Amino acid sequence: MKRIAQQPVTLNSKKMASMKLFCRFTFLFLLISFFNSGSAQRILISEPDRDDSRKMDFEIIGKMGNNYLIYKNIRNESFICLYDNEMKMIKKVKHEYLPDDRMINVDFFTYPDHIYAVYQYQRRNIVHCAAVKLDEMGQKMSDPIELDTTSLGGSSNNKIYTVLASEDKQKLMVFKINSKNREKFLITTKLYNNNLELQKKTILTMQMDDRNEHLGEFVMDNEGNLVFTKFYRSSNESISNATIIIKKAMDDSFSFYTLNLEKTYLDELKIKVDNTNQRYLLSAFYYGQKRGNIVGIYFLAMNRTMWKPELEKSFEFTDDLRNEAKGESNAKMAFNDYFIRDIFIKKDGGFLVSAEAYYTTSRSSPWNRWDYMYGSPFAYPYDYYSPYYSSWRNTANSSQSVRYHAENLAILLFTNKGDLEWSNIIRKEQFDDESDYRISYNVMNTGGQLHFLFNMQEKKNLLLNDFSLTPDGQITRNPTLRGLDKGHEFLPKYGKQISAKQFIVPCFYRNYICFAKIEFN
Repeated sequence: MKRIAQQPVTLNSKKMASMKLFCRFTFLFLLISFFNSGSAQRILISEPDRDDSRKMDFEIIGKMGNNYLIYKNIRNESFICLYDNEMKMIKKVKHEYLPDDRMINVDFFTYPDHIYAVYQYQRRNIVHCAAVKLDEMGQKMSDPIELDTTSLGGSSNNKIYTVLASEDKQKLMVFKINSKNREKFLITTKLYNNNLELQKKTILTMQMDDRNEHLGEFVMDNEGNLVFTKFYRSSNESISNATIIIKKAMDDSFSFYTLNLEKTYLDELKIKVDNTNQRYLLSAFYYGQKRGNIVGIYFLAMNRTMWKPELEKSFEFTDDLRNEAKGESNAKMAFNDYFIRDIFIKKDGGFLVSAEAYYTTSRSSPWNRWDYMYGSPFAYPYDYYSPYYSSWRNTANSSQSVRYHAENLAILLFTNKGDLEWSNIIRKEQFDDESDYRISYNVMNTGGQLHFLFNMQEKKNLLLNDFSLTPDGQITRNPTLRGLDKGHEFLPKYGKQISAKQFIVPCFYRNYICFAKIEFN
């Protein structure tokens, strides 16, 4: 191959200045492009399958190897569908061992080299809870293992068992609550290790002293300790008395701590496990009087070993924060439509709380916060004698004319002592006249930032937006995600983070459901 000798080239000063200016603009353009790419780089959407109607039940399982697995229940038949990196379906595995007729619920727990599917179904008047081990192709690796059974007095489609996994996935717990005797609830727990070997079975009685006493959220830590709340609430009003309860993994008893509320009334109780600092954080909005205005946030941090509070205090919202968060309300009522949605724990025990303004409007009846939260006063989400159980697809109201609203997000970071470090507001206005499927938000944690994903109306299109939050509280609206102009309507609150940089979100396309994978840098 011949090499052509290059002759020296000389440029005059004008040409050199012009070239330098061009290089600077080119560098600036590349720099802007680089920083803009800090948002989602691309979005890949699966083709709708003809069987994947909007009535389909589904569960986003996660990523195994190079495949993305999604469970689908179609006309009472169970499938696990495998998608490749481009979200093209490569396999659809029917699971014959899952009963077709009386399947009640299934939960999936992913590990590096396998998946556990824990499911419950009914045959005659017996509800069975069983588990099966699956490989990365969604194929059965073992025969189903029966974990527990419950005899019912009559026919029921209710979810009886609740399955919890510890943060490190080394513990699984199956529990059920029998409330047939309203004065004494019977709580049965079964604790398993990561090989589904039974470690401890416990049957305990929980004394319920009043018809207005209820059990709240249940969580489990990495040691297998079960933590939950019991509270007193009269006639769908705020909580006037509450207790946090622990059943340690190998104990046959409960330990109690009664919250110091004095003249404080609490909203919905939220519990978050802090495995790093070996404590449990309980938080709730609080009122100064029954059905009054929300005043601030109550915190309780319980030490796991001593079962004593390390922190118990109330933070009152400042006037500045109220004015930022108020939306259409006056400052005193600024937080009356807000609900605590997420709590993130820092390594040092500090915590971030995000809350969203949510309400409905209707010609027939006014918005009622307490009816929305609690529904029937006899509804227990963990109680197999309760008729209240709903999946993702029947959250819409009846045929009444209702408009659903999801508005501003308030984000607050507190130290491990409960002192406010900073606060910020993401402003949004969402509404829907059909259901609340498309409104609200989800969070993607990429390590250095939190990404808040939600739909916003832009011209005639409903587009998925990405707002990122830095550790010091700075909020950035990232460029609109690419690939959103194909007629898909995203359902971000039903999405799931499946890896450090990947998020799968379901979406409507005409009368079908399909799935989009969002990849972040």
